[in-house]
Order: sequence, then C-alpha cells, then structure tokens
Amino acid sequence: MEKNYYYIETYGCVSNKSDSYIISNVLNKSGYISSTIEEAEFVIINTCAVKQQTENKIKSRLSELYNSFKSDTKKYFIIAGCLPHIEAGYIDVIKKIIPTFSAIIDLDNLNDVPLVFEEIKSGKTNLIYKSKGSIDKSKFLIDYPEGKITGIIPISEGCLGSCTYCCVKNARGKLKCYNPKNIVRNVEHQLKQNIKQIYLTSQDCSTYNYNNTHLGELVQKIVELKYEFFLRIGMLNPRFLIDNSSQLLQIFKYKKVYQFLHVPIQSGSDIVLANMNRTYKISDIEGKLKTLRQNYPLLTLSTDIICGFPGETEDDFQQTVDLIKWLKPEILNISKFTPRPGTKAKSMKQVDSREIKERSIRLSKIFRDSLNDINKDWLGWEGKVLVLHGGSKPNQAFGRNFAYKNIFLDDSKSLYGEFITAQIYKVKGFNLYARFV
Repeated sequence: MEKNYYYIETYGCVSNKSDSYIISNVLNKSGYISSTIEEAEFVIINTCAVKQQTENKIKSRLSELYNSFKSDTKKYFIIAGCLPHIEAGYIDVIKKIIPTFSAIIDLDNLNDVPLVFEEIKSGKTNLIYKSKGSIDKSKFLIDYPEGKITGIIPISEGCLGSCTYCCVKNARGKLKCYNPKNIVRNVEHQLKQNIKQIYLTSQDCSTYNYNNTHLGELVQKIVELKYEFFLRIGMLNPRFLIDNSSQLLQIFKYKKVYQFLHVPIQSGSDIVLANMNRTYKISDIEGKLKTLRQNYPLLTLSTDIICGFPGETEDDFQQTVDLIKWLKPEILNISKFTPRPGTKAKSMKQVDSREIKERSIRLSKIFRDSLNDINKDWLGWEGKVLVLHGGSKPNQAFGRNFAYKNIFLDDSKSLYGEFITAQIYKVKGFNLYARFV
C-alpha cells in the first residue's frame, strides 16, 4: 500500500522557505501527507547556494542521507532549490554525492511535483526537470497549519543586477515580477487564517515593477486590507535609496509596515563596490540614509558586509569600518568572502583567507561594541507589540513592535498571535525587555 508521505528540508533564504510552502501546499492538495523523514517515502531537499559554507553543509547532509538510506528502495530523494543550477555541470556534482537521487527539479517546477512523484513511482530515476517558463508563485494560495503567525509572499524572482560575486543569479535568472492582484489576494487569504505578520520576499524587492505598479503602490494595496497585521519588506538594493527615496519615505508612513530596512551595502569602499559591479557609491547613499533616519529616528537598519572581496586592501577595509561606525546598523550580517562557481570574482586575485578571517573578527567586535548603547532611547517606551513565540526563559514570550525590535515579554505565553500593549523596562544590547501595561 502506498504511503504517499513526504518530507521537506529547507535551507537558505525566505524565498526558499516560500518555495517549500508552495510545494507542500501543492502536494497536500494532491493527497500527499507531510511526515517525518523516517516515515516519508519522498524526501525533498530544498537547497541554497549563496555561500560556500552553506553549500558544504548541504553536501554533507546529502552524503549523510545517501549513506543512511541507500539500502531503502522505497525512499526517494528529490533535490530542489538553487544549488544544482548555479553553474553548468553542477547537477553532476549532486549526482556524485547522492547517485541514487530520484529527481532534480527546477525553481519553476514547484507545481509539477505531484507529476514528478508519479514518474518516480513508475520506476524512473535520476530525472532532470527543466521548467518551460517562469511561473507566478504569488498565485499559489498558501494554507498554513493552525497556530501559524507569520506568512510569506513572493513578489518576484531574479534580479536586474550582475554582481561579480553572486551565483544565485545563475539559478534564479532575470527579474520576473508577479501580478499585484495575485499578491494582494494571497495576502488576504493568509490574513483570513489569522496570520499576523507578512513577509514580502524576493531576491531584490526594490526592483518590483509589474505593468507600472511599483513597490510603493503594491504596499499601499496591501495595507488597505481591513486586518490588523504587520508587513515586513524584504531586502532592498541600495540603488533604491538613490532613485526612489521618496517612495521609501512614503512606505514607512504606513502604520502596518515595519520600520525595518534591510539594505545590503556590502563594502564601504567605492573601489571594492566597483569591482563587485554594485552600481552606487557610498557618497550616493549616505545622504539618503541620513534623511531616512531623520524622518524615522527609530528605524531598524540591517545591512550586509563582505569581508575580503578580491583586491580589498587594508585601506578599503578601513573605509568599511568607518562606514559601520557612522551607520550604526542595528543588524549586521558579515560574510567572509569565498569564490562561488560561475562568477567573475572567482577568477580575481584573492585575499589571503587568514586576512579575511582577521578582518571579519575585527568588524564583528566593532559592531558588538556599538550595540552597548544603541537601544538606550527605547527604555520606557510603551506601545503595541505582536507576540510571536516563546522566549529564551520559562514564562517568557518573544515579540516585535512597529520597528521590528526584539522584545522579550514577561508572562505572555498564552497570547501568541495577539497584539498587546507593553512597556520596556530594560535594554540589553539588541534585546528589549517589556511587561504588560
């Protein structure tokens, strides 16, 4: 008797998590049942390729799964996500690690997974599926399990850039924006399920443009929905600050939109940015960021920095240090550069790995030191907090306010998914501690 059980393991970004939700919903509607990896007949590994460290982790996991289940003739492995598609021949890399794989699917084959399963059931193996064209992933209405609070909506896929270090472009391709009607309908579908926090996701939300509907207009359509919720805008290219700062200022006026900005600057050196093929200079964005913070002084700012990009000198790195000291981001994602397949940066002159490690340690310390008093102005703040999940201690919960702040709440475990009024009584680094009012 067929079990029709499946299991999905997801790595990487929010877009990947969205893809897994879509696959899961498509399978559920086709009569398949989510289960544990031990019980599942079909095991889907949704891969990521953005960093060498992540690739190594996934390769190790695939090898572990192969060795654990290679004698199980009723266990079928399907590889999804970016990793098989970052460079020509990378499918062969996967095949060497897990030679018994049943199928590798493309990023736009998500709705074909039930058909893939039927092919596998008929005895076929090592199947390679290439999509015929891009699909609008926002049209897949996601049904979440009871108690889920956070929903994800993809608004586009791919990007307009050609950064010399990025292999994800090879997998995700050129920019494809999704129909705003489908996006808004999907948001409302999720809100009807008591979802209280919506993430808009893509490789670059700033490039959204569907038949002259831009990001600001899309956000306006969403916040006009008659539900109580918070909306988080995904990553925005720094170029958006230069070309569309007025649009961004308007977006943050909406009370339902988190005052949270993830803008990956990557380096404080114009020379390094040019070598990365990032189409802006630090001087172009400093004034825009200053204006943004003047208008929204409680804005939570997140940025990404790559340490040790090919050709980065000590002077280049010092400019990055100066940028972070001036910017004082609340969140800093530091990556040690590693050359990725199919990228121009792989053929550039590399910085010594020991120097890269040393620079990342120095930058991390500078950032940690900046957190000592970064949230002092929040002490005594009182307002609305969305309770999301349990905290790090018994009888403690975790939530966020309008500025996407980490807030730990006393005695509120039974209020998950509710908006409560709280007052902050203690600040410790990036974390805020609050009690009911």
